[in-house]
Amino acid sequence: MHLNQAKPSHPIIKNLTIEMKSLSIFLLIALSSTLANAATFTIRNNCPYTVWAAASPGGGRQLNSGQTWILNIAAGTAGARIWPRTGCSFDGAGRGRCQTGDCNGQLVCSGYGSPPNTLAEYALNQFNNLDFFDISLVDGFNVPMEFSPNSGSCSRGIRCTADINGQCPNQLRAPGGCNNPCTVYKTNQYCCNTGPCGPTDLSRFFKQRCPDAYSYPKDDPTSTFTCPGGTNYRVVFCP
Repeated sequence: MHLNQAKPSHPIIKNLTIEMKSLSIFLLIALSSTLANAATFTIRNNCPYTVWAAASPGGGRQLNSGQTWILNIAAGTAGARIWPRTGCSFDGAGRGRCQTGDCNGQLVCSGYGSPPNTLAEYALNQFNNLDFFDISLVDGFNVPMEFSPNSGSCSRGIRCTADINGQCPNQLRAPGGCNNPCTVYKTNQYCCNTGPCGPTDLSRFFKQRCPDAYSYPKDDPTSTFTCPGGTNYRVVFCP
């Protein structure tokens, strides 16, 4: 044997090297697929006043009039929402309180907000790889909102821009907003906790003004919209 002749690789080492390369390729493909299907949400405040935007997942941020906040949300995210907060005051550590939509007194939210607040809800890459999205008034209303796709072939958006705060029935009025009847009365008639449940005169107040939005918890047939997975979206306060 010549001294400079290379020794053949051990079969176990060779197989391990091949498996590691295959795993790396698999991880790269999985990462590329995840990035490709992630959704970008552009949140803009068109109101003439400051709105403290909140998102779960995402946190929260102060948006002065005309400012924008961009979130990148992972594919497969479900049970998610974006909402406006008003009448907020926070200290340098991000602790304080909001009149509407408050999330445990934190600027950067880690949970959901307190009613009343207008909700943009969504779930990404669900059944048949569809995104499901809606505007919900089940937690009441505080700021007019648009929730729309802004990429691909999907173009059907949702708007709720009526003067609900100004026209709010007396029994639902709240500082800075208008409560949903479930928040006020907490009964099965309005909250649909068990058994059959349908619209009420108070839920119709919301439905007549924002026909594409959820007005009570089982308002699904006219209030849920879909787009292909991988679509990007925009949420506009005071569109």
